Amino acid sequence: MGPLDGIRVLELEAIGPAPFAGMLLADMGADVLVIDRPAAGDLGLQRERWYDVMMRGKRSVTLDLKSASGREAALRLAEKADVLIEGFRPGVMERLGLGPEAALARNARLVYGRMTGWGQEGALAPRAGHDINYIALSGVLHAIGRQGEAPVPPLNLVGDFGGGGMLLGFGVACALLEARRSGKGQVIDAAMIDGAALLASMFSGFLASGNWSEERGENTLDSGAPWYDVYRTKDGKYVAIGAIEARFFEELVDRLQLDDMPSQYDRSRWPEMRQIFSKMFLSKTREEWARVFEGSDACFAPVLSWSEARNHPHAVSRKSYVEVKGVPQPAPAPRFARTPGAVRRAPPERGAGGREALADWGFDAAGIEGLRGQGLGWKE
Repeated sequence: MGPLDGIRVLELEAIGPAPFAGMLLADMGADVLVIDRPAAGDLGLQRERWYDVMMRGKRSVTLDLKSASGREAALRLAEKADVLIEGFRPGVMERLGLGPEAALARNARLVYGRMTGWGQEGALAPRAGHDINYIALSGVLHAIGRQGEAPVPPLNLVGDFGGGGMLLGFGVACALLEARRSGKGQVIDAAMIDGAALLASMFSGFLASGNWSEERGENTLDSGAPWYDVYRTKDGKYVAIGAIEARFFEELVDRLQLDDMPSQYDRSRWPEMRQIFSKMFLSKTREEWARVFEGSDACFAPVLSWSEARNHPHAVSRKSYVEVKGVPQPAPAPRFARTPGAVRRAPPERGAGGREALADWGFDAAGIEGLRGQGLGWKE
């Protein structure tokens, strides 16, 4: 049933990192109940649910949190929850009467997870933003891109999901463990700007030691080194090489059948080495190069599209992808030997599974009808 089996999570409808954190918890067995708005509104929530992968494994109720009765219904749900996660700007939950003080007064063991871009406090805390803004101010965006070119946004993976949703999920797990010892809940301030900076921790040491240039495209991991880069192949596709260590570089050169190559760390000859690699990789197709490097430790991989990645033999052998209601998607991770995670249900439409969830959360028939009277809705 997953390592979080028995944990009840109340998730307030949001976009991006908060529902991603909820998905991670649901994948690991937590019972995640989403409080949805009665209608999608104007917050980027209008998309259909069947392909909203981050909603997988959850159930839903609908509620107007701006009403007094809605507030009380939400607090009654919080009384039954182990975790509450929300992704509003600072102060919004307090104005709704659902802030940490109100929620913890009703449930002292509640882990209250807050997901924002700038954090609960600080000069920019009340301002709007998106992933690209948070990673820009954290220094991460500046470091990504080729020499002489503009920084390249790495999708919204670093701020929203790696530095946001995963950070919140980790925080929730930590707070749950502590609550088991102390009997007390607490508030988690998970900020994407903090998480993005944290993901780049290794580079703090590199900078301090003088082993990293803040100019893009001059370092070993940012396309500066010719043996850590992508190259175009004969068929217009790409391959990736990451032969950092000397023994892997030697195998790369051997598989390419190259003689008299420049020394790997002679930066003055990196442009020459890049030209050699570029010319060589253009001589065969991507799949031909995959066969050349099969079974090698040259740190080579074909650059696959998402559709190709899920059908690669390695992914197939590990069962790395699952299909839910016709939507192929990554399987739950990480993997647990005794209590594996799983996708227990497809993404719910608004209110889907709500009554069943309320019963599972310990509400009797009278309690469920009382919640309905307070505006809580669900699909029968």
